[in-house]
Amino acid sequence: MSFNSIEFAVLLVATYLLYRVLSLRGQNTLLLVASYAFYAWWDIRFLYLIVFSTVIDFACGAMIGSGWVSKPNRRLMSAVLLLAAIAFNTVQWQAVQLSLSPLAMAINWAALLPATWAGWWVLGATVLLVAIAPLFYSYSVALEASRRRTLFLVLSIVKNLLILGVFKYANFFAGSVADGFRWLGLDADRITLNLILPLGISFYTFKAISYIVDVYRGRMQASHHFWDFALFWAYFPPLLAGPIERATHLLPQLTHRRHLSFQQTSEGIFLILFGLFKKVAIADGVASSVNAVYGTTGAISWLDIVAATVLYALQIYADFSGYSDIGRGVSKLFGIELMLNFNLPYFSKTPSEFWGRWHISLSSWLRDYLYIPLGGSRQGVFKTYRNLMLTMLLGGLWHGAAWNFILWGGYQGALLCGYRAVSKIDPPSNEAVSIRNLLGSAPAIALFFGLTCYGWLLFRATSLEQVITFTRLLIVDFGNLSLSMPKPPLSALLGIPVWVAYECLEYLTHSLKLKLWFPTPLRAALYATLILILIMGESNAPAQFIYSQF
Repeated sequence: MSFNSIEFAVLLVATYLLYRVLSLRGQNTLLLVASYAFYAWWDIRFLYLIVFSTVIDFACGAMIGSGWVSKPNRRLMSAVLLLAAIAFNTVQWQAVQLSLSPLAMAINWAALLPATWAGWWVLGATVLLVAIAPLFYSYSVALEASRRRTLFLVLSIVKNLLILGVFKYANFFAGSVADGFRWLGLDADRITLNLILPLGISFYTFKAISYIVDVYRGRMQASHHFWDFALFWAYFPPLLAGPIERATHLLPQLTHRRHLSFQQTSEGIFLILFGLFKKVAIADGVASSVNAVYGTTGAISWLDIVAATVLYALQIYADFSGYSDIGRGVSKLFGIELMLNFNLPYFSKTPSEFWGRWHISLSSWLRDYLYIPLGGSRQGVFKTYRNLMLTMLLGGLWHGAAWNFILWGGYQGALLCGYRAVSKIDPPSNEAVSIRNLLGSAPAIALFFGLTCYGWLLFRATSLEQVITFTRLLIVDFGNLSLSMPKPPLSALLGIPVWVAYECLEYLTHSLKLKLWFPTPLRAALYATLILILIMGESNAPAQFIYSQF
């Protein structure tokens, strides 16, 4: 289910109307049901993966934090896990036919149970896990506290990384090994696992790891209410493409009464509208032009590559920040605040400033759980550069199982190291902003935007061969102004200037809530403009949110 679909609109309206009349416990139950429905709409089988990870991480967190899990919670987790295995992996719901007029249900009993081994394997493994869990629990509570804490920290992290590795990287690494053997002249068949990549797996994996590490470090207490933790794990607005919420920020909001204000609702509606505007009118609008260049096998010019890459820089920003805006807006309707994930990144003058403005939840996660534990900048220049490169290489790999993502991560690491070596100290990113110093900063902003765009070329390229070809053309075909790339639709041609102008005003006023300052007529004009261009963009070919595929 996508944010820009009719199905999501129906789910949101129904959930919101019920939410307003329920108590806190009822609200949380409703949000959990809505979250499971949101994810199941894509593929109900992968709800088992959500439930399985919820159970394991809840148990691990409790064992790290307090060394015990209450008997009611242990029984509840066993029951939930078994029911999830049956409902989401064993029963084949396509064998059940419902009719509303007249109300009737028909079941094809022969097709109700799986014909393949996978569903039975999941059920059998779940039964085995539930059977041995009491024995493992008895063993664990008898362990010395530090050993127990370390055991469950490792167990949770390994579980999360193993699931991520199998679903996302198994084919990539198997194929890379086979290619390496063939390069050496050895015969090797490429092994391919027929696996579907679960939507949002990279995001909720990092969210789970941050929870377990924060409990281990003593930054927060472990959750002992299973359903609250289940809602934290599956909460649908940030589930597929972030922001990567920390439990320290989100969990307390789920366990306390939420008060809905008119301002919060107004901000939520605007964020939803603005996010849809960016996604539908701009990102989906320029996608066809970008795809025409990056998907071509014919001749292209220097200007084609430059234009398509700049448009892709706008596309990925509009697409990703649009998702974050919608997610934050939906959450505001429920009285829940998600973290800011984008803060005018293309006004950055340096790589460190960029990563403080772009995908903030990921960059801060990499800083707190990877860069600083590696030693950060505390162990000399060489190790600082090493830590930066390792962090960004792994950040690139997080985005996808392909060499171009690793290359992009290495490029970002090289930019961080290069700027650090040249400038020693980056200029502050929170300096007072005016038109004068904006103009004075324009060369630095333009230079870094150009470097960022080349990074997006690496990111968008379909293969390493295309990276080499496009890079060569940028050099040897420099100045060729012939343009064969198709022109973007009118929604994008109108929407981009409106969006850029709005961001310039936000940058100059140092306010991400600029529209609240507008007088009523100007605010109405802004809403009308966004809605009009959004309606024009409805004719654009809809596309899945880019980052939900990571």
